[in-house]
Amino acid sequence: MNRLIVSIASAAVLAGCAPMRDGVPEAQQIAPQAVGLHAAATAMEWPAARWWQRYGDAQLDRLVEAALAGSPDMVAAEARLRQAQAAVGRAGAALLPTVEANGTLTRQHYSEHYVYPEPLGGSVGSDARLALDARYELDLWGKYRSGLDAARSSAEAAQANVQWARNVLVLAVVQGYADLQNAWAQQHVLAQSLARADDVLSLTQARYEAGLDTQVEVRQAEAQRAEVRVQTSQVENDIARFRHQLAALQGAGPDTALSLEPATLQMPAQARPAEVPLALLGRRPDIVAARWQAEAAGAEVQAAKAAFYPNVSLAAFAGLLTLNTATLFDQGSRMAGVTPAISLPLFEGGRLNADLDARRAQRDEAVAGYNQAVLGGVREVADALDSLRLVADEARHQRDARLALDAAYALARDRYAAGLGDYLTVLSAQAGVLEQTRRDTALAARAWKLDAGLMTALGGGYAEPAQTAF
Repeated sequence: MNRLIVSIASAAVLAGCAPMRDGVPEAQQIAPQAVGLHAAATAMEWPAARWWQRYGDAQLDRLVEAALAGSPDMVAAEARLRQAQAAVGRAGAALLPTVEANGTLTRQHYSEHYVYPEPLGGSVGSDARLALDARYELDLWGKYRSGLDAARSSAEAAQANVQWARNVLVLAVVQGYADLQNAWAQQHVLAQSLARADDVLSLTQARYEAGLDTQVEVRQAEAQRAEVRVQTSQVENDIARFRHQLAALQGAGPDTALSLEPATLQMPAQARPAEVPLALLGRRPDIVAARWQAEAAGAEVQAAKAAFYPNVSLAAFAGLLTLNTATLFDQGSRMAGVTPAISLPLFEGGRLNADLDARRAQRDEAVAGYNQAVLGGVREVADALDSLRLVADEARHQRDARLALDAAYALARDRYAAGLGDYLTVLSAQAGVLEQTRRDTALAARAWKLDAGLMTALGGGYAEPAQTAF
């Protein structure tokens, strides 16, 4: 039997098959050195998997854990992983024989003018079949093995994408929390500014009653006070909006975030990498997923090529067959057989080449996606490192500017109270203090968000596991 199968397959190959067209040159994966990645002597082990705990904020820790447990995005990512794992099982089944148990019973009138002899011809009777039917397709050219490789690579990509969804979710929670705390800090700043506006208004009214000022200065002081109240209302709206955002990230209703309280954003003092090492490619789940997707697309190309070659299969059956149900289980009703079969694609109207062209294009798209993920990852790390380095300088200059304006406001207010200065100077200094103080709080929140962005850009603590056996 083996000789027969080999002979048939050899004859088919020698006879030829559908011609395979050459494709365009394959897209090439980008070389890490081309984007500034450097091989490091030690493996990159930073940041930690729970990097958000670096901030020492128990309230934030609870928010992140609740989001990871209840976010619809995480549920969807894990569902996609299970789908990909199921596809591996389906692809693997193509490499194994199929066995079915079949039974048929037919009641019929037998024709007198067919193959049935007398007395069966012209009579009414029943015939029955009870058998095991098996089929096995020989994967001589690797079509199904390539399909299995593609499914496994897709499952690996889905597994990395679960981690990427986790990273994106954690980043959204941390940055949303920073925005909320910044809004609370802005609210506190505006409360202080309102107190200063009330003080200046009282002073202006006293000067007006003493005949030292006019209604113009009083109205300007009232307008300044009203402007601070408008900004306070806007910040209160931001606080509600950020609360709702954090609740939604947890997969819960708006009331879930009502228990959150103001806290001071503390930036952890920890050294950051001076350069982007080659290990980044294994620490970013989006890059790992893109690489596996390119691997899957390459395997699909091999499967499409294998479709051009002969398909060899074996069919076998064993069971019982009779024209009289009463004798179905008699020894004489036994049957068995084996049927080798081969099919050779000769003319497919261009279908096979069209499918191969599509697979090649998908592979090139996947490689381009991988290259884009590498370029984007390196850019994000570089942007975050430069921004964090510059934000420290900005914070120092900002602090100097605020201290100078605080002193200028105090001096302008005292001179105005003593009748030595005018109201416009006080108004200008007052607005400057408010602006600089609000910038202080916004800068602290921005530094927090940049730090969180760097943690995500460096992979969020992800380490590519050994290839999973699906």
